[in-house]
Amino acid sequence: MSYPEKVYFGEGGEVSARFRPASTPPDTGAPGDGIHYLATTDVTRGEFGLYRVMMKPKAGGPKTHFHRTISESFFILSGTVRLYNGDKWVDAEEGDFLHVPQGGLHAFRNDADAPAEMLLLFTPGAPREEYFEKLGQIAEADRAAFLDKHDSYFVE
Repeated sequence: MSYPEKVYFGEGGEVSARFRPASTPPDTGAPGDGIHYLATTDVTRGEFGLYRVMMKPKAGGPKTHFHRTISESFFILSGTVRLYNGDKWVDAEEGDFLHVPQGGLHAFRNDADAPAEMLLLFTPGAPREEYFEKLGQIAEADRAAFLDKHDSYFVE
């Protein structure tokens, strides 16, 4: 295993870091029930996408699905998130982590009477923002093409 190919070829480094205060409102949804775009594919040059997901009590979540091109990882920040690892549901709590490689069945939901918060990491990066923003607005007739475009294959 070796380091990836060089991406930066300058001699002295550059000022290019991006800071996002915790007080920044969510990019989609509402405070306490929305998604924060921490590091999008555009920002990371396709390396990864990192999102902070805040779920209200009893928020539910997506049904069992898989991705063909991206892995998805979950890190629980607070509350209890039910994670499906392809075999069984696990009540994940603060500090718990689940990595799902390409093709791995998974799902998540908040069934608790309390809010929950987690980080979602997609690798390599993919333009998930349109998926998060438009999924609930897609007509049933257009749903299959939309899900295929966004590498989401539901099995139930």
